Amino acid sequence: MPELRTERLVLRDWRTSDLDPWAAMNADPVVREYFPEVLTREQSEASVSRFQADLDRRGWGWWAVEAVATGEFVGFAGLDPVEDGMPFTGVEAGWRLARPAWGHGYATEAGRAVVAHAFDCLALPEVLAVTAAGNLRSRAVMDRLGMTYDPAEDFDDPEIPEGSPLRRSVVHRLRAGDHHRPSGR
Repeated sequence: MPELRTERLVLRDWRTSDLDPWAAMNADPVVREYFPEVLTREQSEASVSRFQADLDRRGWGWWAVEAVATGEFVGFAGLDPVEDGMPFTGVEAGWRLARPAWGHGYATEAGRAVVAHAFDCLALPEVLAVTAAGNLRSRAVMDRLGMTYDPAEDFDDPEIPEGSPLRRSVVHRLRAGDHHRPSGR
């Protein structure tokens, strides 16, 4: 399984030592603000098992993200096929960081590594990112990655209960030929 490296981050396999900070991150209601609920320790452990199984099977997926300077687990980032039942198909790029890692540009840095891997190594024609319409922090990362947004693609996430303010979601896309152009945004 390839590790992805940037100047400040390593996107890598999951380790047993990641479980405690991952579970704490998923139990944080601020980190999970744009998700329907926080996760239990058991749900977090199960997700790590799925993530690592995907990495072992495909060679790509949701990597653990570690800060090079400290060796500390700071979150996750990666690629995953869009789930069945969504109104579009493709491969989604995503990221989620523990609150102490916010504000350092790590999400954008990890996102750039993931997008480069998607295009340069996996030869994907396009990568997309999906979030709740109100998640302005993630949408800003998508913009910095050079992704484009088309309001005509807004949709109600079928996995979010009706009436929830999180149900309205947006799609941002980046095509392979556009990923090296300077964003400047």
